[in-house]
Amino acid sequence: MPNLRDIRSRIDSVENTKQVTRAMKLVAAAKLRKAQERIFNTRPYAYKIAEITNHLKEELDPTAHPFFQEPEETTGVLMIVLSGDRGLCGAFNSNVFKKAESVIESDYAAIQEQGDLYLLCVGSKGHEHFDKRGYTLVGDYRGVFDDLTFTIARDVVSDAIEGFDQGIWSEVTLVYNEFKNTISQNQIAEPLLPIPEERITTPVMEEEMTPMELPQNGQEIDHIFEPNAARLLDELIPRYLYYQVWRALLESNAAEQGARMVAMDNATSNAEELIEDLTLKYNRARQSAITMEILDITSGAEALENQ
Repeated sequence: MPNLRDIRSRIDSVENTKQVTRAMKLVAAAKLRKAQERIFNTRPYAYKIAEITNHLKEELDPTAHPFFQEPEETTGVLMIVLSGDRGLCGAFNSNVFKKAESVIESDYAAIQEQGDLYLLCVGSKGHEHFDKRGYTLVGDYRGVFDDLTFTIARDVVSDAIEGFDQGIWSEVTLVYNEFKNTISQNQIAEPLLPIPEERITTPVMEEEMTPMELPQNGQEIDHIFEPNAARLLDELIPRYLYYQVWRALLESNAAEQGARMVAMDNATSNAEELIEDLTLKYNRARQSAITMEILDITSGAEALENQ
């Protein structure tokens, strides 16, 4: 027969866990609302600056800026991996790790063997995961999501550009979770440097972006750039890189809060089901104990009568 005290103790323990998971769900829901507002406000600007940069690039020679020039030989690769600072968010972190490792295996296996693969991990979980597996890490961006600011994006881009200019790496790839909705994310790996010839679009971008409007005759607008396209491009490229990384950071943050809210909701539901099962088990054990006590009393009374 199960020990009533043990069952009661386990019910209390699960009840405490349920209160924690419920509180974490509410906190994640509040953070998700703020994160969604930030990403929805940032997406249009990031999309448009990418569109304008792409349009300017088409107006100029492909060698007009060093960030457009494809390397003759890949000397090294920097992979920027965006993860979370904490766990308890379902498969959010593991999915982005699998995406990064899949890209490394398919595209950069030779570079990794040469020792020319570098990882810049934004988020404690990614930093710890790849550090334990012997990857070469650059930078330290742990704990940044508690106070996520645009400065983080600028610092990440500065680190990427510094190694790119020095020839340490000739390619920079960005890997992150794109926020699709509360319950799902898209794992994205997109080139950051050199800026690709063809514009990269993610599933969410394809749904939300609208191309530059054309006049009624279908001909592209002949833009006049002041002072000139080359100087304008020099000003736009850093902003383009900053906002692509900033958008990815906000995407990852919103996706993490959504994943944590769903995970904690599932954990709360599981705890409630477990409490129901344990309560039923407790009541049955208690009923069995009472029945045994009644049988003992009845047997004792009969024994006294027969004496």
